[in-house]
Order: sequence, then structure tokens, then C-alpha cells
Amino acid sequence: MAITDAPPTATEDAAVEKSKLQKHFGRADVFFFLVCTLVGIDGLGTLATEGGQGFTWLVVCVLLFAVPSAMVLAELGAAYTDEGGPYVWVRMAFGHLAGAVNNFFYWVTNPVWMGGTLVGTALGGLIVFFNDGAEYSKATTYVFALVFIWAGVLFAVLSFRVGKWVATIGAIARFLLLGLFSVLVLAYGFDHGFHGPSLGAYAPTFAGFVALVPLVLFSLVGFELPSAAGEEMSDAAKDVPAGIAKSVVATGLLYAVPVLGILLVLPTEQASGLAGFPEAIRQALTVFGGEVATAADGTVTATLTPFSTAVGWVLGALVALVAFTSGLTWIMGSDRTLAVSCYDGAGPRWLGRFSARFGTPTRVNVLSGIISTVVFVGVTEITGGDIAKFFGVALSLAISTTLISYLGIFPAAWKLRRTRPDHPLPYRAPALGLLTVVSMAWIAFCTVQLLFPGLGDGWFGDDYRLDGWAASEKWVYLFTELVPLAVFVAIAVGFWAAGRRHASRRSVDARD
Repeated sequence: MAITDAPPTATEDAAVEKSKLQKHFGRADVFFFLVCTLVGIDGLGTLATEGGQGFTWLVVCVLLFAVPSAMVLAELGAAYTDEGGPYVWVRMAFGHLAGAVNNFFYWVTNPVWMGGTLVGTALGGLIVFFNDGAEYSKATTYVFALVFIWAGVLFAVLSFRVGKWVATIGAIARFLLLGLFSVLVLAYGFDHGFHGPSLGAYAPTFAGFVALVPLVLFSLVGFELPSAAGEEMSDAAKDVPAGIAKSVVATGLLYAVPVLGILLVLPTEQASGLAGFPEAIRQALTVFGGEVATAADGTVTATLTPFSTAVGWVLGALVALVAFTSGLTWIMGSDRTLAVSCYDGAGPRWLGRFSARFGTPTRVNVLSGIISTVVFVGVTEITGGDIAKFFGVALSLAISTTLISYLGIFPAAWKLRRTRPDHPLPYRAPALGLLTVVSMAWIAFCTVQLLFPGLGDGWFGDDYRLDGWAASEKWVYLFTELVPLAVFVAIAVGFWAAGRRHASRRSVDARD
């Protein structure tokens, strides 16, 4: 089996696995899948606590990052429709080794995110609304987390015929949750008056840029994810650009309207005292009965009546559902890219197996579930001391490696247009070179900030230092960031070497 820059379609291994794929992915499914992928609730409360410039930087990032990067990815997704799209594009543009390393970063983030941040987000919503802010017992937390993770694995294993409906339900949950929240904050404003920061507070600053842009960009990547199932789509060449165009608008509104609502309605001291999006919902729910108190340290406490508590139960369940479906769509997509890389000679062949019954990469799905479970157990069990501190930084890095993978994905469009000038382009992005440079510049900035938080405005200063880290420990912090990066690269290279060995054996067998 020769390893070339051709798409992974002509090899015997590819033919075997592709014969198992099932087409269940239409235009509406692509749109709902993208909304479910792109719109999360992790950062909404954080953006609001940064005042008016949080909204300003959100709008800037949508216009100058989401729109350009979406056009780049629409060209790739419409032109190169092979299964495992993000991996295939990088591999065709830059080779198997680059594809293997980039794709491992693209994949490994998601099981870590599922078992860490998303479990915590879902639990946070349930704690706020169902348990009056009190932590659940350790046993309850474990039961919930294991159901959360392995239910996600189950739906990922099932074909897109089933999985796409879970993503659709997740997208509808986002429209309901963020739509109802926007109505609630508007009603809160009519009851308590409209406050919000002054116009001057919306002026962007460099400090705000450094602090907020990495968070915002992490919320605006993922337009390429449906292309991981390119050969399971009814008509990828037409449906991908259409789905991406609609999702850019929907994502911008679903993020901007709630953040602006928090800023305009809640008094500044209350908005800055938010601990997260569920707390903002709880505060807005006092329009149905209850009261809000702000402590001297800025902590905001909302007390609800029985009726407003019941409404909160519905919204709390929606918070958990949004968190669950965020992880599910990323697992469904990124697991496919890893499996494709493994049957294409950039990873262990045994991981590149699709189920003949479901048409899904069941082995990678199970591996993702195992990693998610290990991460959850580690986060839960490692408490206090330096070990917890280092583990938290490594977890933060692992979640952010998604951004690093776009350093390979974005330039693939420009490279493939140059090396394959005759390849049909159902959608042709305008000024592709400029769009690529702009998209890459944003990602490069965030990558630097990942390693040197606050660089350019006082690296590791008080505004950018994680809790528990002293100013004198910035080089230790950098070390804890670089070690996981090096480990991920080493594993990815090991995957590539395993794929090369398999390819070499197949080539010898074919000659014999």
C-alpha cells in the first residue's frame, strides 16, 4: 500500500471501512449539529463579568475570526468530502506525519473536555437549581459523571441516524435555554430598571484583548466538525457551505444576546459577582418571585420562591443537556477523524475500525470514554497541594489543544488550492490568502497566551495568574504547560510510526 498525498479512498483498508458507512446526514442535520458544536455556556458568565468590553471583543471575534475561518472551512468541506475531513485536509496538504500530530491534538482534547469541564458544567447547573447551591455527595457525583460520560459514548457508537437527533435536540435546547434567558433578563430589567456599564466601558482595551480573546475563540471553533462525517452526508458539497453560513449567524446571536442582556440589565456589581451562567439564570428568575443580595465581597446570592424554583428546574435540566450534547457532537466528529487516520497509515490500524452494524468507530468511541472517565476520576480525587495545581494546569492545556490543531487545518485550504488547481471548488472562499492569514493570526496569538498567559500585558501578572500560583513560579508553570504538549506530540508520532509499520507490512504482502 503506497502512502501518497491522495485522499484515503483507494486503499484496501479504506475500502473495507468505508463500506460500513451509512448516509444519514442532511442539510438541516448539518446546521443543528453545528449549533450544538459551537454554542456552549461555559464562558457566558465570564464574558459578562468583564464588563462592556467582553461584549465588544465577542462581536470583534465573530466578525474578524468566525466569519473568515468559516469561509475557509466551507471551501474545504465542500471540495474535499472524504470521511475524516479535518485529518484528510491536513494530510493531503502537509503529509502523514503532520496529519497524525495535528489530528491527535484535534482528538485528544475532546475526551478530556468531556470528563473535566463538561461534567463540571452539567453538575454546576444541577447544583444551582436542584440542590440549592450545595455540593452533591461524592457517590452521587460519581454516578452522575459516569452516566454522563458513558451515555455520550453510547450515542456516539450509534449511527448518525440516532446521533443526529441527539444533536438536533441539543441545538433546540440551546435556542430554548438562551432564548428564555434573554426574555428573563429583559423582564428583570423592566422590574428592576436597566443599568449596565457606561458607553466608555464598551471600549476595547489591550488588557481585555489578552484576557478574553482566547476564551472567545475557543467558543467559536468547530465549523469543520461535520466534515468529519463527510461520506455520511447526503450532499456535502452543497450542505456544508449552507450549514456553516447559517450557523455563523445563529452562533453570533446565541452568544451576543445573552451577554448583552446581562450587561444591560444586571447592576455592574451584580454582573461582576457572577460565578457562572447558572447563577445569572438564577438571578434573572427572581422576576417570578425572590430577591437578590450582594455581599461586601461582590458575591451575588439569589433566593427563589417555590414557583421560580420550579422554573429553575427546567432551565437547570437544559444547562445539563447543553453540556452533554456539546461533548457528544465533538466526540462523534473527532473520533471519526482519529479512526480515519488510523486506517490511513497515520495511526494503529486496530483503532481504525468502523462497526459494520452502526457505521461508527466503536473502538475509538470506547477509548474516548475511558479517557474521559480517567480524567474525571483524576479531577475528583486529586485535591489540594501542588499536585492538584499542576493537574489543573495540564487539564486547561489539554482542553485548549483544540486551538493548536487549527494551525494545521486553516492553511490546508491555501496549500490545496495551490497544489490541486484543477480540483473542483463548489464553494470558493474569496481572498483565501488573506482569510488564512487572519484566521492563523488569531490562533497563533491564543497559542502564545496558552503558554505565556498575559504576555504583552504583564506575563503571569495578577490579572492572568491562575489561583494558587505565585508570581515567582511562572517558569514552573511554563514547564507544566510544555510537558503535556511534548507528551501529546510523542504519542502522535508513535501513532504515525505504528501506521507506517502497518503500511509497510501491507506493501510487502502485496508484492509477495
